[in-house]
Amino acid sequence: MLNYGGNPPRTMTKYLYIVDHFIPFPRSEYGGIWNVIAKDDEECFDLITGEDDGLNVDCYNHLRENITKASAIVIAEERPSGIVEQFTT
Repeated sequence: MLNYGGNPPRTMTKYLYIVDHFIPFPRSEYGGIWNVIAKDDEECFDLITGEDDGLNVDCYNHLRENITKASAIVIAEERPSGIVEQFTT
């Protein structure tokens, strides 16, 4: 992107969230891990629940808590929000 003087281009800070998502037996033995790029906790929650298709609604209160406890690493370059990878059992 070219910038001809004036203000530098604005970028939104985004984070790589590494989120534990426990889902109780019998649907899952352990749950899983979600790696998500998002601008904040709320967007991270929306992306995971959107991918989950409502299958684990009763676990969403724990998911919100796990997102607030998750490692959130600042992304150095501009990336679109979304699920990077998931591992669920």
